[in-house]
Amino acid sequence: MKYADVILPLPLENSYTYSIPMDMEKALTPGCRVIVHFGKKRYYTAIVMSIHERKPDPSFETKEIYAVLDAAVPVLRRPQLRFWQWIASYYLCKLGDVYKAALPSGLKLESETAVSRIDDFEAEERLRPAEQSVLDAFQNASKLTVSELEKKTGLRNVVPIVTSLMSKGAVEVSEEMKRGYVPKTQTYIRLTEAYHNEEKLHEAFDMLKRAKKQELLLISYLDLSRALNPMLSRELSKKELLEHTGNTPNVLDSLLKRGILEAYEKEVGRLQMQICRLQPPLPLSSAQEKAYNEIHDTFKTHDVCLLHGVTSSGKTEIYIHLIDEVLKMGRQVLYLLPEIAITTQITERLAKQLGDRLLVYHSKFSDNERVEVWNKLLHTNEPMLILGVRSSLFLPFKDLGLIIVDEEHENTYKQQDPAPRYHARNAAIVLAGMHGAKTLLGSATPSIDSYFNATIGKYGLVELTTRYGECLMPEIISVDIKELKRKKIMKDTLFSPLLVERMNQALSQGEQVILFQNRRGFAPMVECKSCGWVPRCVNCDVSLTYHKAHGQLVCHYCGYSVSLPKQCPECKEGEIKMLGFGTEKVEEEIASLFPATVKADRLDFDTARTRTAYERIIADFEKGKTQILIGTQMLSKGLDFGNVSVVGILNADSLMNFPDFRAHERAFQLMVQVSGRAGRRDKQGTVILQTSQPEHPLIHMVQQFAYKEMVSLQLSERSMFHYPPYYRLIVLILRSRNEVALREMSILYAGKLRQRLGDRVLGPVTPPVTRVQTLHIKKIVLKIETAAAIAPVREILEHIYAEMQEQPAFRQLLVHYDVDPA
Repeated sequence: MKYADVILPLPLENSYTYSIPMDMEKALTPGCRVIVHFGKKRYYTAIVMSIHERKPDPSFETKEIYAVLDAAVPVLRRPQLRFWQWIASYYLCKLGDVYKAALPSGLKLESETAVSRIDDFEAEERLRPAEQSVLDAFQNASKLTVSELEKKTGLRNVVPIVTSLMSKGAVEVSEEMKRGYVPKTQTYIRLTEAYHNEEKLHEAFDMLKRAKKQELLLISYLDLSRALNPMLSRELSKKELLEHTGNTPNVLDSLLKRGILEAYEKEVGRLQMQICRLQPPLPLSSAQEKAYNEIHDTFKTHDVCLLHGVTSSGKTEIYIHLIDEVLKMGRQVLYLLPEIAITTQITERLAKQLGDRLLVYHSKFSDNERVEVWNKLLHTNEPMLILGVRSSLFLPFKDLGLIIVDEEHENTYKQQDPAPRYHARNAAIVLAGMHGAKTLLGSATPSIDSYFNATIGKYGLVELTTRYGECLMPEIISVDIKELKRKKIMKDTLFSPLLVERMNQALSQGEQVILFQNRRGFAPMVECKSCGWVPRCVNCDVSLTYHKAHGQLVCHYCGYSVSLPKQCPECKEGEIKMLGFGTEKVEEEIASLFPATVKADRLDFDTARTRTAYERIIADFEKGKTQILIGTQMLSKGLDFGNVSVVGILNADSLMNFPDFRAHERAFQLMVQVSGRAGRRDKQGTVILQTSQPEHPLIHMVQQFAYKEMVSLQLSERSMFHYPPYYRLIVLILRSRNEVALREMSILYAGKLRQRLGDRVLGPVTPPVTRVQTLHIKKIVLKIETAAAIAPVREILEHIYAEMQEQPAFRQLLVHYDVDPA
């Protein structure tokens, strides 16, 4: 008897063992999907982890695998399972959590696929009641969707029953259900067979003499499709024909009714991009060539190399040359970016050189698009470049040769919620190692952790200190807004006189401006002038942010919203005043400062929720349709705009004054990265940095681009207080609706941990935001030496968690770990 260990898409620690029916033994292989029965009445799509003959513990019931979805063709490659296990082990999460995050939902059989009953089906064996119930549901319908079957039968999950009936020849489903997604089809037009005859075609034109629009459309069709020349003919879509001719569908419908043309459906990939004539990579400058050769030399002795190149130094062109080299070796490359916004610009650039060897993958893709990328990688052995965000790590790579982590310092590489809470940069290094690949980390402001690893020799280090084309670094001028407000020069405005002057100069010369404010909305807080009432979220311990466009007060933690009251609900007479400012208010003041001919746009989470919105905002600014771009930290992430001469950082203090040991590192990175958007071609740009602390050491470091000085100062502090990179942080996050139980249990929990781990345990502490989504929060911080192995720590944590489970009050708590918090 053979058995299979399977992973379920549930937050479960281990795999579960099922027996394999004899008729499935040859079909099963590790990495394939199966339907299994788990719990009382539920069926799930599980992944086979291993196949063996070890008999499970007889004290537990061993269930049979219900159905196989990937007969002998696994949906995962072998290295992926190893990678999943590493993620679960290192980031202290469940293997089922990794499965849920890794596999597109379209591969978990969650589609609304139509099911048809086969009319001449005769059962050779007695059907189970659930199977008969599904067949009976077809009494008055030939076709039903999965959800309709569940409603009609009252069954909670009909997928395994449908799968069983398929194997018995009772029902059929389209091929899409087996793969879990619906292929994209498009309507194409062709000349009907009869009209390929020249004489018959002349008759057609005679028939159309009085229907000029139809006649012209037919001529256009023949011209575009070259249908009469078999050597040059090509397929022509309905969309292309109508767009090219400017005709309405009615004109085409008339030709179709006459039988001259006919329409047909064709499956088309969602991943196709406009392929132009491919271009070779641009030649490298002498500085780029030197860095390129140094990276090569570094890879001879190190698996990881950090490329520290100042903004606009041409790091991307170096990446392109490395990618080209690895693809020529027949291997794959993964190019990671921290933000979807950046993919728009880089995709166009890479497509010119790689054409259909470029695949893009990110969360703004539809599930169908993600499944197509997955299947293309799974079923092709071609060398390809995959451009994507952190979730791209889970794709079924065959032979990775290189992983590039661009803007490696960005904290968006760290997954926050839900589990697995992995760091894509660190996970990429492990994944590359599993494939025998190299990892290149790139940044103008590397994370202190990565730079430290490079300076101690763990990583290689290559530095690129000059901008491409000898372009000068921008001039950064600090403006003391505290003094300007004291003198009432900035009483009712967000902009200093110097910033307004430089903006006017830039706009008058046809140049562009970027304004950075790292808060969205109109006002971060509102308050009653009379009684001091501040509206707060009902679910979270935070004040509400005012969004003027919708007249709503919104919680940025849970999404709760309420209309702005006309008068104070507490004292009934006070006037509501706005405190602070966000990107919406900046946009409003810009509109009042400049004439209507100056177009401003906003790039933040509110305006760029969809992929098309991102692309439109960036494209409009790139083409010069927009003169001023206002935004949050999205602006800092590697975007390349050639006509920006002025950047305004409107409030540097909000970046620095944050209760986090990485606050100064992040503030430096953000300000330098945003500054790098200025003067990126043939002239020096200007950055106006507004702050009430112009003498702060960090402001001086930003002005001088003194990265190494900033790192040195931060490392001395972190060494003293046991922070990364000298120590590893593991944060236990405890949440509960019962505040008393949370307080008592967190104290007990920390005490037990302290007994085993000593002064490595800090807390419990209350975070700055004490309640989110109705749950109160406590944190226990572990500071573990980097030399210590994670496995013994995990054992201690599991043992103490099991002890805590014996406390009835502890069961009211939700507990998770955050390893290496960003």
